[in-house]
Amino acid sequence: MKKYFLSQILVMISFVSVGQIKALVGGTLIDGFGSDPIKNSIVLINGSKIAAVGQVGKLEIPDGAEVISTEGMSVLPGLWDMHVHLMINGHSDYAYWDKVYPPLFEDVIMPSSAHQLLMAGVTSARDLGAPLKESLSVRDRINRGEIPGPTMYMSGPFIQKKPYPGTEAFRWGVNGEKDARAKVKRLADAGVDCIKLIDQDQMTMEELKAVVDEAHANDLTVVAHGHRPEEIRRGLIAGVDCFEHTGLSSAPRYPDDVMEMLKERTAQMNKGPLFWTPTVEGLYNYEYVRDNPEKLDNDSWYLGLPDTVIQDIKNSIKYPERLPYFQITPVRRPTLETKINQLREAGIVLLIGTDSGIPMKFHSQSTWNELDVWVNEFGFDPMYAIRGATYWPSVLMGVDSDYGTISEGKYADIIAVKGDVLRYISLLQDVDIVIKHGKQVK
Repeated sequence: MKKYFLSQILVMISFVSVGQIKALVGGTLIDGFGSDPIKNSIVLINGSKIAAVGQVGKLEIPDGAEVISTEGMSVLPGLWDMHVHLMINGHSDYAYWDKVYPPLFEDVIMPSSAHQLLMAGVTSARDLGAPLKESLSVRDRINRGEIPGPTMYMSGPFIQKKPYPGTEAFRWGVNGEKDARAKVKRLADAGVDCIKLIDQDQMTMEELKAVVDEAHANDLTVVAHGHRPEEIRRGLIAGVDCFEHTGLSSAPRYPDDVMEMLKERTAQMNKGPLFWTPTVEGLYNYEYVRDNPEKLDNDSWYLGLPDTVIQDIKNSIKYPERLPYFQITPVRRPTLETKINQLREAGIVLLIGTDSGIPMKFHSQSTWNELDVWVNEFGFDPMYAIRGATYWPSVLMGVDSDYGTISEGKYADIIAVKGDVLRYISLLQDVDIVIKHGKQVK
């Protein structure tokens, strides 16, 4: 906190171009570092980056700056969603979707999903599983400013032992250590941002280690499913960086030996934190959505989609209680809180991610729902949850010098919402201001 209060003298900031300056004035700033919020804050933005952070009366606003009032608002870093699927958007029948819609992925479906995320206050996101060409095209067009969306970190195709029938375009199988290494090298050379690994309990250990070692040799993090205990055991031995989900089974807890392995790993501080993206809200909220389907009528998920696609999705989820995807969910749901607390108590850093795009889960709504479940259902401290959606994702992705907090020199990815999000986290369902790289997009 010293940087805000060392002097009562007004601070003067030099700017290259006054015409590019924005000043967010008056809000309560949650900067992402976890310290107490800053009342009556000022955030000065010069071009795409944050120039200064301070308080009214202590930081001078340059003449000619565009003043954006944040009075009565919470101001915080743009959210990250660490587990999205841009190629799907809530449809209930994956086999049908994977057959009919791939021609629309690159120019319609994935851009629509990205735009919806951005309007929901998500300024950075990790996409975990989609065709390679389409993934990189959407990411790069967003980065060039050609289409709206968060800064995307793309895995491209899943790496697994054997792809499911009909999914070969976005699931790559491996056959032996040499092939595993070659597949990862191909993705790395193409320019992916991370490697998505699933069903690693079906691989040989030689194949699994080849995937992880080749990824790390190319400075790529490895993200692995943690549905089954043996996936976790093998992933830990191989050295994956981040696990996903809290398990497909209805087992009430993680096995003791798995927890001992996790605790041993988190004690090895020389390796850095172990990360986990639990993705609980889709399962936790299913029964409520099933019994209160009017939630599905929120038209925010229509953004960017043709009417024919919207109607197709609506028809597929017309009877939420009949969806095969969720039939075991009422048995699994009671285990989620226990498992996520096991992970937290083991010292694992938890990240906000949603599996957004799965049946009845839309990119425009999933992220705030995940935060809401953590805070209002599981009793997590709101600041802990917010850091899991801001600071910690930037650390895992190795971009914390540019993203993740509201601090000088970083990209101005900032959101603001009316009210106190530390008391009412659900306010994030309706973000009032979204700024990405210094440009106000909402």
